[in-house]
Amino acid sequence: MADAPPPERPLLRGAALVVFTSGSTGRPKGVVLGHDRFAAKLDALQELLRLSPSDTVVLPLQLIFIFGLWVALLSLRAGARLALVGKFSPATLRARLGDATVLATVPSMLRTLFTDGETQASALRAILTGGEGLGAQLSGEIARRLPGAGVFDLYGLTETGSCDFCLQPGDGTAGRGSIGRTTPGVHYRIAADTAGVPGAGAGELLVRSPFGMLGYLDNPELTAEALRDGYFRTGDVARQRPDGFVEIVGRIKEIISRGGNKIAPAEIEMMLSAHPAVAQVLCAGVPDPRLGEALHVAVVLKPGCSASPDELRNWCKGQTERFKVPDAIHVVDALPTGPTGKALRAGVRDLAQARM
Repeated sequence: MADAPPPERPLLRGAALVVFTSGSTGRPKGVVLGHDRFAAKLDALQELLRLSPSDTVVLPLQLIFIFGLWVALLSLRAGARLALVGKFSPATLRARLGDATVLATVPSMLRTLFTDGETQASALRAILTGGEGLGAQLSGEIARRLPGAGVFDLYGLTETGSCDFCLQPGDGTAGRGSIGRTTPGVHYRIAADTAGVPGAGAGELLVRSPFGMLGYLDNPELTAEALRDGYFRTGDVARQRPDGFVEIVGRIKEIISRGGNKIAPAEIEMMLSAHPAVAQVLCAGVPDPRLGEALHVAVVLKPGCSASPDELRNWCKGQTERFKVPDAIHVVDALPTGPTGKALRAGVRDLAQARM
């Protein structure tokens, strides 16, 4: 396709994959993952998840997504039956769940599935979920609808080889709202000197992993910027709870500055998800001439439930400080999502600006 071959890239020696990030906060970056490191990561994940030849793993995730990639490879490595789902819909996923023992999915897909009728999955023993926060509401819904399935709530980045933390089934109640504890081989720090972060004890989450990327493709400067004393800078704001679990407060670039006050979107989402009529929540800052940024929230209601934006805002006033009450709540049929199926905050901004 070109007149001359591309220049030699030393970074690609020993490379297994170049995975492009979703680009939700900027231009997608090519993450180079090495054969040895990624194979070792699959070993560590197998130690955690124990897939076997008797498993049927149902995968509705795209294979451009690191989560979908490692689940597919780990399933094949274990000799399990891998059932790929085409374009996601509740009907296509439900059709695959009859003999499924393991399901790998993002929370948005589960929420959509549960709002579309009953789900039968009697053989399901494990749900692997990640890519976005699970939330207490959805966690409780899984326990009610699929009581035989243990939930592995996973957190990680493409750059670190994925799955740096896991909230395991046995810790689901005690660790609710957290990302659990580190997976084998992974170490972390929370940078207390992170500027502009709300909340005591919170800071940028730094991860050191022997399974991490070789670097960003054709971008050594960005690779160097991403590291701090050998730790990868995740861009996520986290805090360690007294019980030892780590919880994510939000992303540094997504922290909302409303009238000089710093607000973490995840905190607002967790609060509103506790409302009895609310099924899904997504929060974002929207440019505002008076406040700098206004707090806008997209909400999906549970089937058969009703609540107006004013009713939801009034409810929030009894739950949090005044400056954290949303300026606007938009009741929608579905949350905006990106190409990998994850909920997309930029979509909330677009929605809010379209309605102004």
